Amino acid sequence: MIYEKFSLYGDNDRPHVTLTAYASENSPELRNFKKAAVLVLPGGGYHITSDREAEPVAKAFFAAGLNAFVLRYSVKDEAKNYAPLLDAAAAVKFIRDNAEKYNIDPDKIIVCGFSAGGHLAASIGTLWKLPLIAEKLGCENDYVKPNGMILGYPVLIAGEKGHRGSFSVLTGTENPAQEEIDRFLLEKHVDSDTCPAFVWHTADDSGVPVENALYFCAALSEKKIPFELHVFPHGEHGISLANAEVAPKDEMIMPYVARWFDFAAKWINEVIFA
Repeated sequence: MIYEKFSLYGDNDRPHVTLTAYASENSPELRNFKKAAVLVLPGGGYHITSDREAEPVAKAFFAAGLNAFVLRYSVKDEAKNYAPLLDAAAAVKFIRDNAEKYNIDPDKIIVCGFSAGGHLAASIGTLWKLPLIAEKLGCENDYVKPNGMILGYPVLIAGEKGHRGSFSVLTGTENPAQEEIDRFLLEKHVDSDTCPAFVWHTADDSGVPVENALYFCAALSEKKIPFELHVFPHGEHGISLANAEVAPKDEMIMPYVARWFDFAAKWINEVIFA
């Protein structure tokens, strides 16, 4: 296995924005076909990037036969002016640029995010056409468009059913004007070029209500974007893989919810890249 961790922009420019790779090496005993890659975007309200939604998820995807990367993106005061989106776009660009090195099919790149990381995954899947991205990264916009997105209990709406704290961080103000919030309300930006989605949530999530997933999928449906949606009846916010490795308490070990991962892996292999 290739395991590498490095600063996405180099040691002199935001060295804490890191990318970690978990990739298969070629072997004379194996078929060595090009694999799909999953870019994992942990949640944390744009204040942190949660360990429980990072390496354990990447390792699970690697064990499922996929190459995986974990992005620790810009948070807190550095998350303004689309910085996390630019980080995610730069990570997708890096993976495509280095597809040969990591034995990856450059047309098989999925982003997978949780909570605020789900918002970031949906952002790169929806806002990849922003001129700012091409301007900052020096490439065509479609070069950073992922081929699909996996959204786990994602933050997608504001207001009563939303997670206003995430939007305050993204806009850089505690009381953003509606036009500022609208820049990041992704159901408003879904169009015919949005990438396919796998979305999962729990019905009694009190941290980020299930309406976040439902409203976004309604927007996908309206624009005829392919999606798969799973809503499990129970499970706290931040449940991640719902197994013993990531559960902060026994009540969050939920095999019934943990099935989302197998569903997502099959969606990648049997729907998106069949």
